[in-house]
Amino acid sequence: MTFANVGSLGTKPGQRDAVVSILLRPMAGLKEAGCLLYEVGVNDEAPDTVFVSELWESPEAHRASLQLDSVRAAIAEAMPLLTGEMGGNQFTVLGSPLR
Repeated sequence: MTFANVGSLGTKPGQRDAVVSILLRPMAGLKEAGCLLYEVGVNDEAPDTVFVSELWESPEAHRASLQLDSVRAAIAEAMPLLTGEMGGNQFTVLGSPLR
């Protein structure tokens, strides 16, 4: 079963675009670790929030990706720009009418 992680990251005022830039950089090993989709977005009604939608081969693949050097570097770079307000949901994908 595919695993989904859909979340939001609160950014310090004026830092949203910097966080987006960090998250959009290629991350070595992400695809090989089992990442099927990694989408980063914004909403003008939430100017200090970044939204991320991820699909993974499994919850274990998602957890393991957090040990990749590229992912750890991106997290370390983004952390000072974040407020600590994080939201979201994780769930098992049961299917799609598109497949």
